[in-house]
Amino acid sequence: MLSILEAISEAVAVGDSVESVEHVKKLTQKALDDGYEVRDILDNGLIDGMNTIGKRWVNGDAYIPEVIFSAKIMNAGMEVIHNLIVKSDIKPIGKAVVGTVKGDVHDIGKTLVGMMLQAFGFEVYDLGVDIAPEVFVEAVKAHEVDLLCMSALLTTTMPQMANTIEAVKKEGLVVKTLIGGAPANQEYANSIGADGYAPDAMSAVDKAKQLLRVG
Repeated sequence: MLSILEAISEAVAVGDSVESVEHVKKLTQKALDDGYEVRDILDNGLIDGMNTIGKRWVNGDAYIPEVIFSAKIMNAGMEVIHNLIVKSDIKPIGKAVVGTVKGDVHDIGKTLVGMMLQAFGFEVYDLGVDIAPEVFVEAVKAHEVDLLCMSALLTTTMPQMANTIEAVKKEGLVVKTLIGGAPANQEYANSIGADGYAPDAMSAVDKAKQLLRVG
């Protein structure tokens, strides 16, 4: 018989229906009622489940939609323990700002990256779309983030990534920069001085951990 934390992990990793969202909420609440520490529920239940589905995706045994759905389930569990996390002062593994660059209003990819980063223990500030370089800079300052993630879905808006990185460097801010979006690639990332490139949301999590040397 599975322990309650193993059940939470499995619910996140193999959840395949809307009912899974309510199921993980009930399991998370039961774990609290049974006296489990918030840190244990988070690390050995919710995040453990995300790690499991993440490994399946890397091995080709799961697809991005499944990973995204698991992230939604995991976040449902997070809602149950959110206030307790704040009170217990559990630190995120990193802090990130995400946004789609100026002139571009595509938000699906950017939103998925933010969701996945949050699911894996990052504190995420989603700025939205059409974000100017100076707005990114102010957000990095205000939230003291470790990671700046930019998305562009149009070739015409890609130069805004370079403009943002230039603005960040001009301000002397110490922050890693990660770019993504259909027209982007590693070669472009190198050319504009970005610290990394990710082709999809799950890869963004892996690259973020690598850049910040966490996880």
